[in-house]
Amino acid sequence: MKIIVTSLFVQDQEKALKFYTEKLGFEKKHDVPVGEFRWIALVSPEDQYGTELILEPNNHPAAQEYQKKIYADGIPATMFGVEDIHKEYERLSENGVRFTMEPKKIGEDIIAVFDDTSGNLIQIIQQ
Repeated sequence: MKIIVTSLFVQDQEKALKFYTEKLGFEKKHDVPVGEFRWIALVSPEDQYGTELILEPNNHPAAQEYQKKIYADGIPATMFGVEDIHKEYERLSENGVRFTMEPKKIGEDIIAVFDDTSGNLIQIIQQ
């Protein structure tokens, strides 16, 4: 068994799609209308057949409450792995991504956290 899809609640699917593709560099794999929303799946350009990230609309009250509370508590909604966190931090910063935590060594790993402009904090990690 392996993880093939994971979801991330977003406040605005179109805004999130632009951020995740234009700022972070993910690629759109699927964009299918589903009623008033869309099935938007992104993949890493380094792994076209890897785990898909679904930009899930947070239209359900429970999703909205969950997203607001973990954001307010400073808890990242998900984590992405990077080869060189300092290089990635510089690239993303230059691309207008706002970090809430600069790269910091935690045990053997280095982590940083940024705001995805769609209601989430996202952690990146160099292991």
